[in-house]
Amino acid sequence: MTPKGAQQTGSDKTAIRPFNVNVPEAELTELRKRINATRWPERETVADASQGVQLETVQQLARYWATHYHWRKVEARLNALPQFMTEIDGLDIHFIHVRSNMTMRCRSSSRTDGPARSSSS
Repeated sequence: MTPKGAQQTGSDKTAIRPFNVNVPEAELTELRKRINATRWPERETVADASQGVQLETVQQLARYWATHYHWRKVEARLNALPQFMTEIDGLDIHFIHVRSNMTMRCRSSSRTDGPARSSSS
């Protein structure tokens, strides 16, 4: 299952293959529409974060994503890195292979779904 907007090469799903992010403008337009159409709940009943993230904070974040987030700049930064995809136990795993420039190196691995959505969304 390849995320929408992702481009992959190669036919063997378990092979390590190059990966680039390329989200179609129509997908970004739809995302902005959905963010702007959010139906917000009533304001929380307490003045602190004991019930979770404050409504105003989430609304500010949503406004930022809908109006000020520069996806193409982020996409270019991601695509400047050597990205790859492989399948492990039936799951697509995306990874970036960058060597550390630090003398004390530690290996790190993380998996995120990121902004790309799967085709089942």
